[in-house]
Amino acid sequence: MHNTANGNGQTEFPARKQIRLQGYDYASCGAYFCTICISDRTIVLWDNVGADSIRPNEQPLLSKYGTIVDTAINNISQYYPHIIIDKYCIMPNHVHLMIFILPDENGRMISAPTLSTIIGQMKRWVTKQIGFSIWQKSFNDRIIRNEQGYREAWKYIDENPLKWVLDQYYCE
Repeated sequence: MHNTANGNGQTEFPARKQIRLQGYDYASCGAYFCTICISDRTIVLWDNVGADSIRPNEQPLLSKYGTIVDTAINNISQYYPHIIIDKYCIMPNHVHLMIFILPDENGRMISAPTLSTIIGQMKRWVTKQIGFSIWQKSFNDRIIRNEQGYREAWKYIDENPLKWVLDQYYCE
């Protein structure tokens, strides 16, 4: 990726890739699968990370930062009553969440925060608790559109800690 000077002598930077679905309302009721990464893929959320650091039926040993992230995730529904974290896992250098934005008790769409607002607030709270940011800018998301997509996301989150060394974010 190279920066170039335009005819006015100003540096032009490459266009940033759009990561959100254009025209989609990310405050609308629905289900979302999100991945939030640690800056530079630094391993800060687990203690004793290695190829054999987790075995079936074991939970990873969260680090001090991982415990703060766990608390933040579990507090999201307290700040946003119509938001449910259906499933999540904290990996050594990233977090996976399944988030539901729900309608009100009468089935009407409520004025919900956007997905970016929810994730941004969580990241800011963690940063405040730690004293500095550990996060990569933005996050990845996928809209869960049907039962099959839901089951695939659930399975991925459920099995991801067991497959850490095969994970796309794995690094020694």
